[in-house]
Amino acid sequence: MDRFAFLPFEVLMALLFSLCLRHAMRTGLQNTLKLGAGVCFGILLEWATIEQLDAYQYGWRYLIMIDTVPIAIGVGWGVILYSAMLFSAHTTLNEWVRPVLDALLALNIDLAMDAIAIRIGMWDWGKGLEHDYFGVPYENFWAWFWVIFCFSMAYRILNRFSGRYRVVVAPLGAIVLGIPGVLATNRIIVSFVPEEYELPVIAAVLCGALLIVALNRPRLVSPDVVHLAAWVPLSFHFCFILLGAFFGAFAEHVTLLVVSVAMAALSLYLHRAVICKLPATLYHLLP
Repeated sequence: MDRFAFLPFEVLMALLFSLCLRHAMRTGLQNTLKLGAGVCFGILLEWATIEQLDAYQYGWRYLIMIDTVPIAIGVGWGVILYSAMLFSAHTTLNEWVRPVLDALLALNIDLAMDAIAIRIGMWDWGKGLEHDYFGVPYENFWAWFWVIFCFSMAYRILNRFSGRYRVVVAPLGAIVLGIPGVLATNRIIVSFVPEEYELPVIAAVLCGALLIVALNRPRLVSPDVVHLAAWVPLSFHFCFILLGAFFGAFAEHVTLLVVSVAMAALSLYLHRAVICKLPATLYHLLP
């Protein structure tokens, strides 16, 4: 495997970013700044987490990196944040529950992605391939939840209460408030929760989040405008299924293939209103 092995992933991130940027520029300055803030947040977050915990590293050099962080990873965080918030913004959930849904939508991607990524050398947790969840520490899913939740909640609070300055304050403030929030939750699970209780605590928080969303019975109020919100997660799912198959990541664990397909199927179900309108969706993606 050479340094160009991950080029398809980097190309996909560039493509998804261009689609998100096109949508953002068409819908206003605030969305453009939100997308840019999400990418900056992702890069800063990766760097800060590596420095704070030294829990993982990017084993193979990507084409473009800032210090130890590949640009494509930061872009990935940005487009996931942007698409999840776009999706939840067009549901019947209130502003305070939408960040919970955003975080769960992101977890749907990572439950399939991370275990495949470590098997093809994209990053390394240093714990082998049999540790916890197919080699991925359970704490990773805790972190993913709080990454998306902290940015989304900070953005929505500032967007509501910063008045006419919200166009700039909400995106920038989401970075300023989001990163300390993530680092604090990282510290909680690592330093204050005994190791034998980590999995029950993580499971309780994530199940509680799922219950909160389920009890609020979210419905899409305008499926036509969330086409981009469907293609981002689906692109991640199909990209990593193809990478996993090509590099033999499913050879030892057929269960991992089952999980990956199940997460992709769940994403298809969640975005079924968009998928059922495929011609209109493709029309929106064209210049």
